Amino acid sequence: MTFVQEHPVGTQRLGTESNDGVHIGGIHWGAVVAGAVAAAALSCVLLAFGSGVGLAISSGSPTWQDTSTVLWVVSGAFLIFIALSSFGLGGYVAGRMRARIAGAAPLNDMDFRDGMHGLLSWALAILIGAVLAVASAQVVSRAAVPGGGQAGPATSVTGETTLAYELDELFRPDRASRGMDMSYARAEASRILLTSSRRAGVSPTDRDYLAQMVTMDAGVPPQEAQDRVTTIIPQAHDALKLARESGILIAFITAAALMIGVVVAWFGAREGGREREIGSAPAWNWSLRSPRHDKR
Repeated sequence: MTFVQEHPVGTQRLGTESNDGVHIGGIHWGAVVAGAVAAAALSCVLLAFGSGVGLAISSGSPTWQDTSTVLWVVSGAFLIFIALSSFGLGGYVAGRMRARIAGAAPLNDMDFRDGMHGLLSWALAILIGAVLAVASAQVVSRAAVPGGGQAGPATSVTGETTLAYELDELFRPDRASRGMDMSYARAEASRILLTSSRRAGVSPTDRDYLAQMVTMDAGVPPQEAQDRVTTIIPQAHDALKLARESGILIAFITAAALMIGVVVAWFGAREGGREREIGSAPAWNWSLRSPRHDKR
């Protein structure tokens, strides 16, 4: 049954008493899961919107290499906004949906319990997002393979996703015929081009071998094949450099957004717990001071 009673300062006055009189405590996983699902759902919606309007900070298209600094900043700010919105909602849902604890409990302990439920919803939402990201990466890798098949030993997924245009330009046939299977040739060429990011670059032997491949597979004269190789190797080097720099920047932005998210989830859960106890509609109060000490 639910009860209300006078209480000394520093204790919780609302609670639900179990039939056997045992206090309900510990982790309430239903609230944690609800908060995590809400956070993951909102983040998916916002990410889809950001991708649709061009605010994705990475893309499988070759044009992403030309992204301006302003667009990078705006995209990073949008990613932080996603973290604030989704984890704030998830933490609030976890705190609001958490069951009350029977009997009297210190206010600081109640704040801590609500905050921990927000933190757990944050962690679970990240796990859900990681699973979705792995599934999406598998779909993208299959789509990047010529013919849409499964990536195998003859396929270089990294080369196809990062150097797709360079490989197309390298093996562009001299004639209109395109019935030849180029999967192995593209994979082998991409592995050679990936060595352009090394300090020594592509070795002369690999350059000559790559020119021979272009001559045979694209049906172009040896001199034109050599010219293509000479042109494509610097382009591949620049593309790999941009991809490496972009990966580092994405990692820093993502880590910053997630660290901000854990703080927002913690205080969002405390705010949800406050609204749960007083039974009112959401009225956000993000002060560091415990909201349960506010006079009403």
